Amino acid sequence: MAVAPVRVFLVEDMKHLRSVLEDLLNSVGNFAIVGTAGTEAEANFWLEEHPRGWDLLIADLVLDQGTGFGVIKKCQQRDDARKVVVLSDYVTPGIHRHCLALGADAAIPKSDMPAFLDFLGAVGGARTPAPAP
Repeated sequence: MAVAPVRVFLVEDMKHLRSVLEDLLNSVGNFAIVGTAGTEAEANFWLEEHPRGWDLLIADLVLDQGTGFGVIKKCQQRDDARKVVVLSDYVTPGIHRHCLALGADAAIPKSDMPAFLDFLGAVGGARTPAPAP
């Protein structure tokens, strides 16, 4: 019996990075990109139109227009099964605390891919790597 993929909504304004993240998600596990947005307004509109259409939201903080903070805030009333992670170059200890206070489940610097991969594994979509021979 196949396990349903983790449905990912990706909020990232840099198209190249969005493509890299899509490739990463496809390579590490059972994830399906169900939507993308490059601005706060696009993301919030998508969330209004698809309130139960996602399982994991990955958001950058600095967007073409608006910020990821507004997107996180939009997700505050979600059920506990839906997870929100901030993936941004601007995660400092203070920003981390602010993201969690707004309702994010995690805030990870883009430079810390091991922490991001650990988060994906905890969400349940990442495959466990095969042990080395």
